Amino acid sequence: MKRMFLGKSELMVPNIALGCMSMGKLSPDEASKVINNALDLEIDFFDLADIYGGGKAEEIFGKVIEMDPSIREKMLIQSKVGIRKGSYDFSKEHLIESVDGVLKRLQTDYLDVLLLHRPDTLVEPEIVAEVFDELEKSGKVRNFGVSNHNSYQIELLKNYVQQPLVANQLQFSVMHTGMVDAGINVNTKFDSGINRDGGVLDYSRLEAMTIQAWSPIKSGGDIFVDNKNYPEVNAKLKEIGERYGLSNSATAIAWILRHPANMQAIVGTMTPDRLTDYSKASEVRMTHDEWYEIYRAAGNEMP
Repeated sequence: MKRMFLGKSELMVPNIALGCMSMGKLSPDEASKVINNALDLEIDFFDLADIYGGGKAEEIFGKVIEMDPSIREKMLIQSKVGIRKGSYDFSKEHLIESVDGVLKRLQTDYLDVLLLHRPDTLVEPEIVAEVFDELEKSGKVRNFGVSNHNSYQIELLKNYVQQPLVANQLQFSVMHTGMVDAGINVNTKFDSGINRDGGVLDYSRLEAMTIQAWSPIKSGGDIFVDNKNYPEVNAKLKEIGERYGLSNSATAIAWILRHPANMQAIVGTMTPDRLTDYSKASEVRMTHDEWYEIYRAAGNEMP
């Protein structure tokens, strides 16, 4: 499993991580099998959030740690906070309370990484800085980042917080390429040339901030891999994947990992065999031409 530094932190992480949004649907024994399979594959980075299953995902994950406390030292745990029902909330009270709830459900004393889940337009960055300082000094959180933020929202936070923001979790896949499209279609009148995210791709590269790609095999809410509604891209994934001994899904993940932004793919399967399949993408480096072939097969026209 290929490893990389997470942003400017000292954390060495796998370039494929396990997203645990659906873990709340499993029993503790089932979840233990999923987690231990991931560890066997050297996928030791686990992504959660306080809203996943209303906290159930973290609760089940915590029961696995309770069953075998020594497993905590073998894993890197990331969780996300800041979303409330009907709003987003980066107030001190909500963030501190949320992190305490996360730690309690996970049955751990600390998070390796904490992300602010979605931007709060009422954010007071000086308050966020105060919260980060408190969480770091208490040992509850070791590294910080954001999710679904654009470049200027990150710059606003960085103007106040002392800790490096090591990651930004963003939706990105073969069929969800907005952050790439805007750069390819610069100086055109095409809709795909509209900059919707403040140039977050290039910004992340300049700032050495890791992009964590979520929903790597989805287009919006649909899984596009092996879906008859997406014949062209699947035919191309199959053609190129066969050269590397990869499934269509693994090829779609390898496509993300090929980008020189050095992204980390967050895969959300709770099926051990599928994770084993996806893991084969980790060290595959497709060619420059193959990357663009897949990009075009996804329906993207070149200017």
